[in-house]
Formats: sequence, structure tokens, C-alpha cells
Amino acid sequence: MKPYSLQQLADAMSGILLQGGGERIIATGVSTDTRSIPDGALFFALAGENFDAHNFLAQAAEAGAGALVVQDAAKLPEGIPAVLVPDTLEALQALAKWYRAELGIPVIAITGSNGKTSTKDLTRSVLSRKFRVNATLGNLNNHIGLPLTVLATQDDDEVGVFEMGMNHSGELAPLCEIGRPDISIITNVGTAHIEHLGSREAIALEKGTVARALDKSGTLLVPSDCNFVEEFRASTPAKVVTVGEGTIRAENIEPGEAGSSFDLVIDDLGRIKTSIAVPGQHMISNALLAAGAGAILGLSLEEISTGLKSAGLTSGRLRRYESGGVTVIDDTYNANPESVLAALHTLAGLPGSGHRIVVLGMMAELGDHAVEAYSRIGRVACELGLSLVTVGEEAAAYGAKDHFNNHEEAATWLSGATGSGDTVLFKGSRMAAMEQVMKHAFPEKTP
Repeated sequence: MKPYSLQQLADAMSGILLQGGGERIIATGVSTDTRSIPDGALFFALAGENFDAHNFLAQAAEAGAGALVVQDAAKLPEGIPAVLVPDTLEALQALAKWYRAELGIPVIAITGSNGKTSTKDLTRSVLSRKFRVNATLGNLNNHIGLPLTVLATQDDDEVGVFEMGMNHSGELAPLCEIGRPDISIITNVGTAHIEHLGSREAIALEKGTVARALDKSGTLLVPSDCNFVEEFRASTPAKVVTVGEGTIRAENIEPGEAGSSFDLVIDDLGRIKTSIAVPGQHMISNALLAAGAGAILGLSLEEISTGLKSAGLTSGRLRRYESGGVTVIDDTYNANPESVLAALHTLAGLPGSGHRIVVLGMMAELGDHAVEAYSRIGRVACELGLSLVTVGEEAAAYGAKDHFNNHEEAATWLSGATGSGDTVLFKGSRMAAMEQVMKHAFPEKTP
């Protein structure tokens, strides 16, 4: 964060300064966690249903906080400046919104049913060829994570790449008000969170918030095969650029075990041979979205290609490693029907003659659509010639012959049923914790 006096920050949050210190300069950012407070940072005491950071104000002060933001001054330790606000979460969001206006840099907002974090990683890598970039860490993309990401932007950062996630209708609008994107990316519209939104049309309407947040100088990037391109186009004054079959596309695709190579074609720039170090057709789409962001911000074709080649993805997203001769693909971070189907096709398309095994856990937030989704995935796995293994009570709905109710049983079976040359892909929703099965069955050697 740029340096500001505590009084300036208090004014931005419409807060009341307590215990003096208005002239104190806050230059090391903000924190909501007493375990990781940068020395001199502004600590926000967030309060929720099951946790209240006001109980840890003394620890925050001892850990080096420069000042505290509180909504209850009763437990405020003496000797440290503080800002009193009606609601600490709303104050965090208000400060991030104010700070975004202070930054004066282009911001890219990324949302979608799946592929947000991978697209963010690819976009960050591309733009880093020319600019200093602040991008969302991990998947800190919600009503708390986005403000923290915005406030982590430094004085010398030149571009912001902010992931925006949602579970319910209306959640993206306040994130867009904070982030104020100049370029928006919608990776796709699937059925993730359909339990809460009811239909793909409702999901598209919510995802389209990032399109409606743009003004006429902005640009929306979206895959050409998205069913809702025309709805997005009609909803925004911004320019809409489609990738895949539009002016930004991949030709002569050569899939490989550890990634894909292809000709990147951008009509205004030309053609170049490039590659990404992660397999899957859907990852090529994510790469094209990242390439589009680079082209809009003035990168050369060579810079875009270098960024794509050097991109590293956040853990748990099609990461590959070897264990006892078995190739393990770690796609455990999360799962929804579209991302699972993409993973199945990726596994089936890999070269090699060994067995292809997909180990699946539950998918969350599907509601009444769950039965159809599980059975469809089970059928596709069979049609692609994959061996399907499922873990957990809910995952029995996939209809696999090899089903296990707990992680230990599944790991034990996999250890004995696989051999050198086989490829095993793991995937499931976060709560399924499929990485536990993976790590027990196929431990990864550390250097």
C-alpha cells in the first residue's frame, strides 16, 4: 500500500480516530490475521458469527500492528492508535474502494464458473513481461480477499489482476465497485453454484456483472464458444473481444503429456509458435484470454508468448508429478461438472499406453441438478475408456464400480492397483479433500 497518514485512512473509512496517532504513517499495508501482520500495518478486527478478532487486539498490537480498526472499543488496548467504525468489514471494503481510485492503474477483473485462478496466473505471467503486476494471491477473490488484494497494491505496481468469485446472486457487484475494472474476463458460464442461483441463465446474469461494470473505454474478453456472448455484448458499452474463433485464436494445436504447443494468432499482431506447461484444451482457452489482455495493454507477440511459456499455476490445478513410476495429476483444488468433464477429456487425450485412472470426490452446490451431473460424468468417463474410482458417500452417485467411503481405503486400493506407466488424476470439491487420498497413495518426493 502507498504510505498515508492514519488520519487520511480514517477519513477514507468514515471512522473516528481514537487514542491519537493521526499523524502516524501507515505504509506496510493492512492485515486481518494476527499471525501475519507486517510491522506497522493497519489491523482490521473482523467479526463474524463464529469468530471475533476483537478478542485478539492485544496480540495484534504485540505482533507489530501500527494501528487497529475496530467496531467495539471495549477491548482496545492502551497505547496504540485506533479507528472506530460501525462495521470493520464494510470499513475494509470502503478503504479498498477509495484506494483503488487513488491508484490510477489499469485493472483486469477475472470471473467464471471455473478457470478463474488459472487464467489469473497466465495473465499475470504475460503482463509481467512488460509491467510490474499485483495479482490475487491464491484464490483470495471474495468480499474479504479482494479488498486485501487491492490494498496490497504497491506504489510501483503498474497493473492489477484481480480474481472475483461468487456463490450467490448480487455478490459480484460490490466487488466490481471496489475493483473498477478496465478489462473484464469471463472464462465461462457453467453450473458451479447452481444450487444457489437456480439456472445457467441466472449464473450468466451474475457473471455478466463484470461486463456491465465496464465503460465504453473498457474491453470484455470471453471465449467464442460461450453460449451467452450476445447477452454480454448487449449488456455493456465496452468492446467485446471473443477468443477461440475470433481475432485471437490457437491453431495447429499439439497436445502433450506436460502441456500443449500451438500457433498463437492475434490478427493485429501476427502469428507465433508458443506453448503452455499444463495439459488440456480448456487451458488453451484460458491462455488465449490472457493473451488478449496482453494485446490490449500493448505487449508484443513475443512478450505474450514468453509469458505463456513461463507461467506457473497455483497448486492443485493440473499439476503433474511422478511417484513410483506412476504419473499423478493433481487437480484437487475444486470441482464442478464442467471442470470435471474438462479434466476427463484432458486425461483421455494424454499420450502413453498405461492405464488412465480418474479418482473423483463429491461436487458441491449442485442442489437438484446433482443426480444428472454425477451420472453424466460417470457415463463420459466410461465412454472415454477411463477407469473411474470414487471416494466419499456423495461420490457414489457417479456409479463407479470401484467406490470407497473413506480416504484410507481408496489410497490403499490405489497403491496396489496401479503400476509404472499408469496415469492417475485426482479431482473433487474442496470439502472432499482429495489431496489426502493422493498424498497417501502416491507420496511426492521432496528435493
